[in-house]
Amino acid sequence: MTVLWSSGVSPDVLRGKNTSAVLVDTGNLVLRDEGGTVWWQSFDYPSDTCIPGMKFRFNLTTGRPRGLISWKNADDPSPGEFSVKLDPQWPYQLLMTNGSSRYWRSTWWNGRLLTFVMGTGRTFASYFTIAADRDEFVLTFSLSDPSVTSRFVMSNSGSINQLTWVEETKSWSKSFSIPSAICHFYAHCGPFGVCNRKKSPECTCLEGFEPRRRDDWRKGNWSSGCARLKALSCNERDAFFKLERMKQPDLPTPLDNLTRTQCESECLRNCSCTAFSYATLGIESSPRCIVWLGNLMDLEENQRVGQEVYIRLVPSEQGGLNGAKHNGRRLVAITVPTLITGVLLGINFGYFFWRLKMRGRRQQENHRLLASVPDVPLFRFSALVTATRNFSTANKLGEGGFGPVYKGKLSKGQEIAVKRLSQCSGQGSVEFRNEVELIGKLQHRNLVRLLGWCIHKEEKILIYEFMPNKSLDKLIFDPTQQGKLDWGKRFRIAQGIAQGLLYLHQHSRLRVIHRDLKPNNILLDAEMNPKISDFGLARIFEGNQTQADTSRVVGTYGYMSPEYALDGRFSEKSDVFSFGVILLELVSGKRSTGFYPLKNSLNLLGYAWLLWRDDRGLELLDPSTQDSFVGEESWKLVLVQQQRKWKNVLLMSLKKMRIISLKVL
Repeated sequence: MTVLWSSGVSPDVLRGKNTSAVLVDTGNLVLRDEGGTVWWQSFDYPSDTCIPGMKFRFNLTTGRPRGLISWKNADDPSPGEFSVKLDPQWPYQLLMTNGSSRYWRSTWWNGRLLTFVMGTGRTFASYFTIAADRDEFVLTFSLSDPSVTSRFVMSNSGSINQLTWVEETKSWSKSFSIPSAICHFYAHCGPFGVCNRKKSPECTCLEGFEPRRRDDWRKGNWSSGCARLKALSCNERDAFFKLERMKQPDLPTPLDNLTRTQCESECLRNCSCTAFSYATLGIESSPRCIVWLGNLMDLEENQRVGQEVYIRLVPSEQGGLNGAKHNGRRLVAITVPTLITGVLLGINFGYFFWRLKMRGRRQQENHRLLASVPDVPLFRFSALVTATRNFSTANKLGEGGFGPVYKGKLSKGQEIAVKRLSQCSGQGSVEFRNEVELIGKLQHRNLVRLLGWCIHKEEKILIYEFMPNKSLDKLIFDPTQQGKLDWGKRFRIAQGIAQGLLYLHQHSRLRVIHRDLKPNNILLDAEMNPKISDFGLARIFEGNQTQADTSRVVGTYGYMSPEYALDGRFSEKSDVFSFGVILLELVSGKRSTGFYPLKNSLNLLGYAWLLWRDDRGLELLDPSTQDSFVGEESWKLVLVQQQRKWKNVLLMSLKKMRIISLKVL
């Protein structure tokens, strides 16, 4: 007998239960026993259609969301390219993806997220409500008028359509569709660009920013986004400009137990923080501190349910914004043509001499850089333009806090990765010099190799060896990619990262503290060997130096050690802490900052510790690795609340058990 379909519920579980499958009036196919216990129901497993009562679930234990998946085409019901689900990185919003690319996202859940839809001759409302408990987030679709027959369909062309039955014509009428406006498409205006469908053109830059590539903007291509008019000074004198009625930027980082004032101060203390918000989310009773690190993506203004966002600017920009109208009136009052001419001439001459001075400084800096790393080749800008097909978006591999990375091919066929430092990064010049000098002097199989560098006018570019498997975060956090990492590969990756760090801390000619170790900065070559990258924030320790202090806290929340995040104190232990967090993410497949079902566990470390304390450590393991267990071999994770030292990081391979002993807390 051939089984065409199964609910997946084990027959052993149902034995003796006297179960039956029932199609109830709502359209839900339910497998239940004589006592009414539901063992399986179709509403928990949507295909391309959502009807009232159906649920989108995000399981906090497995980290896997369920939602709608389009058909491959109109005649083929196999899974297509488009899907819409609760966002695993931020389950307060719906996220539509095209393959692995973000395509559209909703506004954040604010406790009463609903969409009004005009029906045939009457008005009804479609409600989407979110509930959460220790195990999962659940979004449920319902209608204000139960007599209305309506459904949502994920089309194979990339839109969610609401179809409502019209009794008079005996047909389905499309009453709602999204994305339907240009501003709905993800990051239409690029980093720091704001979309407003009521304006023409629809894309503008945030206050204090300008188009990054003006020629592209004139042609109607806004994807390059905007750059700062003036780089951040990276100190607590920076100010914030309030934006109202905004769709919150994507990829936020929540910080717990902070007041609004503390939230602002925390953002100022981190040089990577570009904005913050203090918002009440739908399932919470009090406001929460939310910050953004790096580029602000997918901004849209004039939102009916928008919220406030505070953008970080240098003080001169903030003052200029507040006094713009007053200054404008003063200029209008100046009527003496000679004075205006004199001012303009002075500005022109000043700008001319400033340009000469800056050009001289850049040349001196280039000569110093050449002298410090004579073995690292200097590339011609024209060669990189050719290699990347003029920095084509088709060649774009991704974008980090310091700029986009492109795939390129040199004239001899060698594949390269080209990092083009963003001009909107106030730390660009420092990080550029740091990276060239450090990677140029360090050589290890677990460090990314710098092939060369380039400075052309305002452009600063780094050229690396190409990593075909991209970064570690792409594999461990993407449900479609997690299966590529069995336990053996994860263990070898952990060993490789440890060996690279050990080299940086103890065996290289320079003692280097990375300060921004995270899965995004771990690249994987064709054989899945890990390579530590992105040394822009690294610091060199001299002689017997064991630690240092800084007022410029940089890095990524969730990976920073407590003493560094709170007091600005860093050492080898800071990197070991970050490495420990990566190990937990590697074992669990979960992000360090997220949503965890146990009380008092605000992050992955707390969640792992509570599971271990309650003798439930195996619940932390990534379910996608179950098939790679061999016999009695298993992984055991030990968290010990003691001082972090390299001798306390043990990677041991035993005959029937692999143990990671990590002192991170």
